[in-house]
Amino acid sequence: MNTSQTPVAGASGSRAGMKKELPEHFRSYKHVWVFIEFELGRIHPVSLELLGEGRKLADQLGVELAGVLLGSGEHGLNDATGSCFAYGADLVYLVDHPVLAQYRNQPYTKVMTELVLKYQPEIMLLGATVLGRDLAGSVATTLKTGLTADCTELAIDDERSLAATRPTFGGSLLCTIHTLNYRPQMATIRPRVMAMPKPVEGREGRVVPYTPDLQEDSIVTKVLSFLPDDASEASGLAFADIVVAGGMGLRSEENIQLVRKLAAVLGGDWGGSRPLVQKGWIGADRQIGQTGKTIRPKLYIAAGISGAIQHRVGVEGADMIVAINTDPNAPIFDFAHLGVVADAVTLLPLLTEAFRQRLLVNRLAG
Repeated sequence: MNTSQTPVAGASGSRAGMKKELPEHFRSYKHVWVFIEFELGRIHPVSLELLGEGRKLADQLGVELAGVLLGSGEHGLNDATGSCFAYGADLVYLVDHPVLAQYRNQPYTKVMTELVLKYQPEIMLLGATVLGRDLAGSVATTLKTGLTADCTELAIDDERSLAATRPTFGGSLLCTIHTLNYRPQMATIRPRVMAMPKPVEGREGRVVPYTPDLQEDSIVTKVLSFLPDDASEASGLAFADIVVAGGMGLRSEENIQLVRKLAAVLGGDWGGSRPLVQKGWIGADRQIGQTGKTIRPKLYIAAGISGAIQHRVGVEGADMIVAINTDPNAPIFDFAHLGVVADAVTLLPLLTEAFRQRLLVNRLAG
């Protein structure tokens, strides 16, 4: 663990007995930054989610919220600044350079490091995507600061310290980490963990342009082609409004069809818990939880899933969680909105037929 960070078991963010004055040189570090992941002319949704969360942190600290936007104007970079303002940013650091047209770690790390050293943000947030994780680790290394990865909750304590909470020790508990001795305080947050804020159309802010010294000849890596990773049938699982998932309570691989049928009738998507992936019953792209996908559906039905912390952090953002389990003491009942003590293998076909009949009646009545 980085010596600049102090973990505290639990998710409260408190640090009883650890009160400490911030060093004098920390006072020049202000404002909350969100790295805006911008590729192929679009902003990754996690960046907009982080602008919403960053807005809360900035308001609590009494500072500005900034989006950091890197890329090339030929891909609509300037248009993206408007989205940053609509989703809460007060200003955008805009770096428009042809070398930054496509993501590569070397130039992006160089530019991000230069920006931090020049403007000194207090907090910097990045999405825990493939790109964000790659960039966050290298930037934290060049800045010699701490980085808390895959956070599920962010807060500010009474000493202006970022309390970053994440699952740890194999997901068996939550740990709140503070970066006490270095700035900026960095954290990555997985997509769909934070709620998507409502945009305020017409909201305006300041654009701060920055021109880096970048030469294509000095960049070792080259982008030869781009292969979109959209072939997976589960690519939309994280954004589905209705999700049905199964766990070991299904008892056999064949019974996964019960989950799929209910999801189909409801017009939703389906997934499963980690043990099903480990047994080879479902693909890793269908896994929901800490090491799988994080979801925020309007309705989540968990069939035969115990609800350990690894799974909880991936689903607790759902508007409605319905849990089906034979064990009345299963952890999932601690956070489910509606619990049904029953055998999922028996109940799922009944639910599927009931919803099918209900939808049929509605269509005939319409």
